[in-house]
Parts: sequence; structure tokens; C-alpha cells
Amino acid sequence: MRTLRVSEIGTYLYCARAWGYARQGHPSANAPAMQAGTEYHHRHGEAVVFVTVLRMAGWALVLLALAALAAWWAWQLSGG
Repeated sequence: MRTLRVSEIGTYLYCARAWGYARQGHPSANAPAMQAGTEYHHRHGEAVVFVTVLRMAGWALVLLALAALAAWWAWQLSGG
């Protein structure tokens, strides 16, 4: 028994005939649009990863600044 993918369920719910044709191996008439959509999602995923890394770096810098401030304050209180 082959695995049924979520995208196939979506295709079936949208158009059962298109789902049946795809199961029989007929190429989609929307192949260029689907390829463009796949490329868009790939670029978007890369942008999300990049922004996540930037956000983590920003938090690391905030924590570093707070640690430096705490160290400076402790030094000032000790009479330095």
C-alpha cells in the first residue's frame, strides 16, 4: 500500500479528476506555476532561517550587553 500525501488529499478535494489523472501519471498542465511556487517557498524558507539566525544573534548581543553592564556595575560597587 502506498502512502497518501496531504497534497494529494488537497488535490482530491479541489478536483477528484485531477487527482485521478495525477495517480495515473499524467503530467499537470500547471507544472510551470507549481515549479514557480516551489521555488518561491524555498526562497521564503531560506529567508525565515536567515531572520531566525539574526534574531538569535540579536538576543545574544542583548544578553552580552546585560552581562557587561552587570560586571561594570559590580566593579563600581566594589570601589573600582
